[in-house]
Amino acid sequence: MDKKEEFKRFVKSHPELVTYVRDKKNTWQDFYEIYDMYGEDDNVWNKYKDEDRTLPLAQLTDIVKNINIDNIQKHIGNAQKIIGVIQELTTKNPTSMQVNIPKTPRPITKFFGD
Repeated sequence: MDKKEEFKRFVKSHPELVTYVRDKKNTWQDFYEIYDMYGEDDNVWNKYKDEDRTLPLAQLTDIVKNINIDNIQKHIGNAQKIIGVIQELTTKNPTSMQVNIPKTPRPITKFFGD
């Protein structure tokens, strides 16, 4: 097996390297050069493997720490009120929402206050 195929196999067994390329932190060329110089079993790969494993857990922990339950409950209550108002507006009888228009037109000389 040539070096290129060995590198492809190595990348398939370490999918965390893909995130570094997608995030534009490294290129495939960078990783290939490291692989070519040091091989698979060197400690140089530990920083790429370990950082990817702990990063999502650390971010998740920070997010959970910053959650304010009272604010969430307040927003849920507001959303429920809005949904209730929308349901009330859409389920009313359309004839009850009509404005009563007088059958005889109002004389021109009469005003609303008269």
